[in-house]
Amino acid sequence: MPSASALVDANERVGYAELAARVEEWSVVLRRHRVGTFALAAGNRPAWVIADVAALNTGASVVPVPDFFSPAQLRHVLRDSGADAMLADAASAAAGICLGAEPLAALPDGMRLLRLRPAPDAAPPRDAVRISYTSGTTGEPKGARLPIATLESVAESVREATRAVDVRRHLCLLPLPTLLENVAGVYAPLLAGAEVAVPGSAETGLVGSARLDALRLLTCIGSYRPHSIIVVPQMLDALVRVIEGGGARPESLRFIAVGGAHTSQSLLERAERCGLPVYEGYGLTECGSVVALNTPGARRVGSVGRPLAHARVRVDESGEIVVSGAVMSGYTHQSAAAGSGDAPYSGGGGAVAEVRTGDLGRLDPDGFLYVHGRRRNVFITSFGRNVSPEWVEAALGSSPHIAQAALFGEARPWNVAVLVPMPGATEADIDAHVEKVNAELPDYARVGQWITASEPFSAANGLSTANGRPRRERILRRYRVRIDRCYDELLTDIPRSHA
Repeated sequence: MPSASALVDANERVGYAELAARVEEWSVVLRRHRVGTFALAAGNRPAWVIADVAALNTGASVVPVPDFFSPAQLRHVLRDSGADAMLADAASAAAGICLGAEPLAALPDGMRLLRLRPAPDAAPPRDAVRISYTSGTTGEPKGARLPIATLESVAESVREATRAVDVRRHLCLLPLPTLLENVAGVYAPLLAGAEVAVPGSAETGLVGSARLDALRLLTCIGSYRPHSIIVVPQMLDALVRVIEGGGARPESLRFIAVGGAHTSQSLLERAERCGLPVYEGYGLTECGSVVALNTPGARRVGSVGRPLAHARVRVDESGEIVVSGAVMSGYTHQSAAAGSGDAPYSGGGGAVAEVRTGDLGRLDPDGFLYVHGRRRNVFITSFGRNVSPEWVEAALGSSPHIAQAALFGEARPWNVAVLVPMPGATEADIDAHVEKVNAELPDYARVGQWITASEPFSAANGLSTANGRPRRERILRRYRVRIDRCYDELLTDIPRSHA
């Protein structure tokens, strides 16, 4: 219904009829200034969604910019994407002006349109795309070019998969430039005629990519009373800890999707004991976000669910998960036909046929997908045993005393973990949990020793991606001397004949 609420935050409520009018108002400005590709840089708020939908309305391409990107990464994104304009809130507009952007127009809600380079001669292309950048594993993130048709297919699949849950209000907790929230948390609910709450970080308690106020997060959920939310494992763990500590369980929630990184079995079990309706899923940017998802009608704990309707998933002879169907058209400045070697896709003639995810997994006889870890992260011990570190790290991170973990053991006789303790955790607390984890692991995967990290792994210090995945090479470089010392100290105690 036109009068039904579409978007809401602490300051305003926008009905569907008003949303359509404001989208058209913004579209007029984009057309007047011949905007072909624009960077969208703003915090979570209704205006972000209006700008995003206006891009769809005009045929412009949009480049969502995470607010935790460094100035160097922002410069790279603006240059690499070929953006000719920037639509930003006050803070991001100031940063854009510092990078040479020129003010063009003021829009409602305190948004500013800036010119980055001369306007294109032609109208925006009909095959508009979303250029989605992730923090990746390097300082210069890659931009995946996602056709609007791909995003629409994914959103429709998510809507259909969750139809039985009857979500009438979704609360966006992740930053909107995060493709998962953008597609599954905005597009899918709007397709269903639901309300989307888009509060800013001051309400959600999530600051940047790695700082979280769990009590504020729980208060935000209680205030908006959503039927669904999307979280990464670290956010779920924080919610579970607060509830285990006596916090009130949000009664309104019907569906909590968790993804972005591996979620430990023990965390899922703790969430279930807290009465939280958690459903694990799997996806990646190159595939338009969600690929597989557990649902109330088709759930298998330990799996990431069955592939959604738009996705075709197979596991090749080496155990790698390969996805086709609705996928990206390629990376920026990298033709799809060049897909070979290390490129995560294959195809020719300008079309991407399939995306090689780099994840190892399997499909069971009932079609449920299981993900075992990243192919490139598997290391081989000096005894010739293959270890997938995500498996061990998830078990370590299930402790109330350990915030983050990274495991190393390539060509070594045993494994060393770099651990980020929770505030107040003692060495004895961590030792006890490591011993408990080791008791449930085969000997080759156990933690032989652990060391304490000097600071949390975050996107800000380059030691994790935006969704919390550790950047292993950087962590190893940071702590290599201390890791090497673990082996040197123990090996010197071994009699020479056994060294």
